[in-house]
Amino acid sequence: MAGLKVAVIGAGSISEMHLTSYQNHPEAELVAVCDLVEERARQAADKFGAKKVYTDYRELLADPEVEAVSICTWNNSHGEISIAALEAGKHVLCEKPLCTTVDKALEVEAAVRRSGKLLQVGFVRRYGTNTTVLKKFIDAGELGEIYYAKASYLRRLGNPGGWFSDTERSGGGPLLDIGVHVIDLCWYLMGRPKVKSVTGNTYKKLGNRSNVQHLSYYQAADFDASKNTVEDMANALIRFENGASLMVDVSFTLHAKSNEVAVKIFGERGGAEVEPDFTIVTEKHDTILNVTPQIDNSSFDFMAGFQNEINTFVDCCLGRAELISPVEDGVELTKIISGIYESSEKGIEIQF
Repeated sequence: MAGLKVAVIGAGSISEMHLTSYQNHPEAELVAVCDLVEERARQAADKFGAKKVYTDYRELLADPEVEAVSICTWNNSHGEISIAALEAGKHVLCEKPLCTTVDKALEVEAAVRRSGKLLQVGFVRRYGTNTTVLKKFIDAGELGEIYYAKASYLRRLGNPGGWFSDTERSGGGPLLDIGVHVIDLCWYLMGRPKVKSVTGNTYKKLGNRSNVQHLSYYQAADFDASKNTVEDMANALIRFENGASLMVDVSFTLHAKSNEVAVKIFGERGGAEVEPDFTIVTEKHDTILNVTPQIDNSSFDFMAGFQNEINTFVDCCLGRAELISPVEDGVELTKIISGIYESSEKGIEIQF
């Protein structure tokens, strides 16, 4: 079968989405799994039919059978492994965020250009059905110029602990983990304008809140409630060179009534609510209409989104499609996120 031989680096929780999606793809062959913990790599390899197991990604990248890799490791290693994979002649699907610093993101971008290989950034919400449908309406001009967007991703009790709450490995808290998803989704639907300035705030007020009883939440495999060096929540106003603006707030933990995911965009001719339920707002015959698209999932379906993401990556590697989330977009999002952290630390607006 003429297909794509792939490997997954990092066998943590997010890798399950990649492994399952590759397994479902008729032209993807899972060759190997790599993880620092050999037993975890072996379990994933056995479950998904990979014949090789590695504990050192460098050894995996030296394997000539591997043509492409998914990078599902700690955030602080994304840049280093992406560059090594590109230089080894592999195509790369790198989980978000691309990097934790702008300098490293620029190094990855340079490596993409040197190598001639593809790098797709894992902005998975771009691949949701609601996003795909809405993008067609926007591209056809039916919402006009998008000049404002608003996004919230609030967890009342949702600090996973472990590496997620360790700044050294994660690079940041909810802003970098879940905030990047909704910031990118808005930015993508707004037409990917260049960022002009950001004003941001981060707060460390509540901590891990592991004392809370009777309410369960996801905990990382290396959960340790005593270690938490990331922010609880963050908010920001992002301005773009075309005059558009984006407001965002995100949290791992917050005294909120309930969890909230809300993404809204507003244009000259119409608007849309992407999450939690897909609705298009428009005007016809001097009447405001709320239009409900008839699709299977009116909100983001994680498994379907990852499958679409993997399908696109395989198609791109096989020369049948163009990247939807290229390395340049990863660089721009890294600039935005880094700017928000810098703005909060210095108490000033950051201009680019």
